[in-house]
Amino acid sequence: VAGCCHGELDKIYETLALAERRGPGRIDLLLCCGDFQAVRNEADLRCMAVPPKYRHMQTFYRYYSGEKKAPVLTIFIGGNHEASNHLQELPYGGWVAPNIYYLGLAGVVKYRGVRIGGISGIFKSHDYRKGHFECPPYNAATVRSIYHVRNIEVYKLKQLKQPMDIFLSHDWPRSIYHYGNKKQLLKTKSFFRQEVENNTLGSPAASELLEHLKPTYWFSAHLHVKFAALMQHQTMDKGQSTKATKFLALDKCLPHRDFLQVIEVEHDPSAPDYLEYDAEWLTVLRATDDLINVTERLWNMPENNGLHTRWDYSATKEAINEVLEKLNHDLKVPNNFSITAACYDPSKPQTQMQLVHRISPQTTEFCAQLGITDINVRLQKAKEDQHLCGDYEGQDDTEGNDSGEDPSEYNTDTSALSSINPDEIMLDEEEEYDDSIVSAHSDTNTPSVEPSCDQASDFSASFSDIRILPSSMTVSSDDTSGSPVCKEGNSGDPVDLGDGKDLTTVPLKRLSDEHEPEQRKKIKRRNQAIYAAVDDNDTA
Repeated sequence: VAGCCHGELDKIYETLALAERRGPGRIDLLLCCGDFQAVRNEADLRCMAVPPKYRHMQTFYRYYSGEKKAPVLTIFIGGNHEASNHLQELPYGGWVAPNIYYLGLAGVVKYRGVRIGGISGIFKSHDYRKGHFECPPYNAATVRSIYHVRNIEVYKLKQLKQPMDIFLSHDWPRSIYHYGNKKQLLKTKSFFRQEVENNTLGSPAASELLEHLKPTYWFSAHLHVKFAALMQHQTMDKGQSTKATKFLALDKCLPHRDFLQVIEVEHDPSAPDYLEYDAEWLTVLRATDDLINVTERLWNMPENNGLHTRWDYSATKEAINEVLEKLNHDLKVPNNFSITAACYDPSKPQTQMQLVHRISPQTTEFCAQLGITDINVRLQKAKEDQHLCGDYEGQDDTEGNDSGEDPSEYNTDTSALSSINPDEIMLDEEEEYDDSIVSAHSDTNTPSVEPSCDQASDFSASFSDIRILPSSMTVSSDDTSGSPVCKEGNSGDPVDLGDGKDLTTVPLKRLSDEHEPEQRKKIKRRNQAIYAAVDDNDTA
């Protein structure tokens, strides 16, 4: 599992090779938790919502062109720093390069019998209830709003009933920090303190999914820090066995940072070693096809309130069988990658490459097979009919409202918050952590259980290194035992690292060199400082 990739594919695969040499065997699968940056050319680079000085081609284009091939099957979700035009071509997922698969706006697949789901983007309340209205060429607002999570994707995932093994999100589920070593988290990232204390850090939509799906593992990135937690879920029925989710967030890909973790997951040895579609997810996609909205209009998902003729879109056995028949009972994801855009050529820069809203043949094939409509086809028709999309490319300045729409009916002002993450690329004053109020139309107030001391004391070993990896990848010394809810117990018991040392004797280290700012200064947007860790320019 990798945290924020930021286009550093070569370095990630090199680190994986090192892990294989030091470990007992081959790594089968790589999961990337966003900010993947599948940049094919200069036009893609302009669609990344980062200031110009952070627009670097990196190494993905070599895998897209075929110059290199990913040495391990790679699955990723989108974050908030992506080549959004590229990923928009694959709203239901697809191959961005041979052996590298994008899960889509939301998606579920299977590998070796392990069920892997994910949702792309980050949560912003003012865009949550809008449709997927953005399309290239983006303007200064839509280049950012396009990666904001929408309620339709959360609604579709909440129709799933079958157990989930692994789930990926870019931003953290809100409240998850209460189930791990909160003390150590705030020691490492002290500028999160106020949001953690106010319980406003992270995504309420992801929390909703965490409570509904109850996956065995949940992996995230975005906040550029390694953090493990164990959440014990409540059971509504006394006869049910309690479920627990092992949460792990990872850092960004930089030297001496905790950006990678190798984990052994139980799987079915007889299951195929290729990527498969998930029948239940395909059935939900087919059922909810008519709910797709490609306008900026705010809307609510159907619910059992007397206003909707249908509110349950979960998959029945009959509907699943219909989908299986449409696919001839073959759930294998076809290896149908094709180059759809010019690839970057270092010897022939194309700085004025035109942005085009493309229809991907992969998506066309998928939609035809399943009997649904490509969101991009609907967008193009809407653009022709009503000119709904932006008609000019995003500018480098970041003046104006973050989302470009009328003021939201939901309060997203967090001017009272003093914290800021200097390790994150900031676009404007509200960009990263600005949503303290949850939409009244989103059921995010689900019950949860504070972790017990017994859970916390045993969990520090859960994400310790299965293989003997470089020291920068080892788990922190007490990933959960420092939580304030634990006043007693055996949280100090040593955990064997395999080299004669135990976790209680390993000194804690800072994951980055940032320090808490003395105070947050008010800065005009046009002169907004870019907060980045000093080691961003370090070389390996």
